[in-house]
Amino acid sequence: MNAPAVLFDVDGTLVDSAYLHVYAWQRAFDAEGLAVAAWKIHRGIGMDGSTLVRSLSGDAPADVQERLSDGHSRYYREISGLLAPLPGARELLHRVAELGLQVVLASSAPEDELETLRKVLDCDDVISATTSSHDVDTAKPEPGIVQVALDRAGVTAEQAVFVGDAVWDAHAAKAAGVPCIGVLSGGVSDAELQAAGAAPIFDDPQDLLDHLNSTRVAALARSR
Repeated sequence: MNAPAVLFDVDGTLVDSAYLHVYAWQRAFDAEGLAVAAWKIHRGIGMDGSTLVRSLSGDAPADVQERLSDGHSRYYREISGLLAPLPGARELLHRVAELGLQVVLASSAPEDELETLRKVLDCDDVISATTSSHDVDTAKPEPGIVQVALDRAGVTAEQAVFVGDAVWDAHAAKAAGVPCIGVLSGGVSDAELQAAGAAPIFDDPQDLLDHLNSTRVAALARSR
């Protein structure tokens, strides 16, 4: 039997990237002559990229939507040197592995972005499996990414817990039947995360690590 798994979102959960994405998207929209306020972009961070583009561009023509996605990728690459692990992220992943649990990166980032995030985390030695946007047609809040992560870990929803920073993470986990722990490091309020189904909620990976024994992560370790 495979060990239980902790599924981690990456952007905003393990790596401090949420506001870099906001900046990159805002530049992409500006380049197309579309004025989109930063707060509106921020509220979409973590959802499926195509859905974000479609909703914030007002269903712009397909060629414009493609240029927006390409522009975001280009501007994000330009500032990727600012990426850094969130406090306690590396230590949290190593602690989960020490408990005998699988560490799974259940990300919906494109593969090139995921590769960059993994380099920033520098924790490949404890990562059991990963996902990317390439694995599904529509990413979060649809549950497909979570289900792919479960399949790659070889566990059921009852043998897993999800850790994420966005309401889209919580919705996806709930739809897949996986309990979700929330973190505030992506800039979403605890009230919104709770309403989406995340509980308990911690400030960041370090805060979760400090209280790990009180969470489902510890319960999964004990269940082994």
